[in-house]
Amino acid sequence: MRATDLLVDAFGRIQKAVHGSVTGLTVDELEFRVDDGANSIAWLLWHLTRVQDDHIADAAGTSQVWSDDGWDRRFGLPFPAEDTGYGHDADDVAAVRVASADLLTGYHDAVHDQTVRYLARLSDDDLAGIVDESWNPPVTLGVRLISVVNDDMQHAGQAAYVRGLALRRRSA
Repeated sequence: MRATDLLVDAFGRIQKAVHGSVTGLTVDELEFRVDDGANSIAWLLWHLTRVQDDHIADAAGTSQVWSDDGWDRRFGLPFPAEDTGYGHDADDVAAVRVASADLLTGYHDAVHDQTVRYLARLSDDDLAGIVDESWNPPVTLGVRLISVVNDDMQHAGQAAYVRGLALRRRSA
């Protein structure tokens, strides 16, 4: 088994978690926040997908699915095209409103497909290449990809948790 096979599996698990977090939810439930300072499911999934899109495009030397495939226009968010959600405050989180779960999963699926295509081109030796020398030690491609997996899975887990809370409110 190649290391990239493990990465494909990890990104596939993220994709399943994204879909599982939104299945059957209403728009109000996607935008539910535990309190005014908390993240919604919509924001969490948009953000994790934006980070994956941004980091994979940077590593691959390609443009992002977000702007290339018109997802920025479909979402219609009040942010610059390069915004990934990093550093967003409560008002920014509240601004991430979506028309449906399909918008979130559609964008995620498009980014997932680009990620898998990129990983298929890589060899295990490619993962040792330095992609960021501003850190000590310098960051390799493998470490960068694992960082994306880790960040995405944490946010997917947060979305699943918020989903549980939203569904409890529905049944109350």
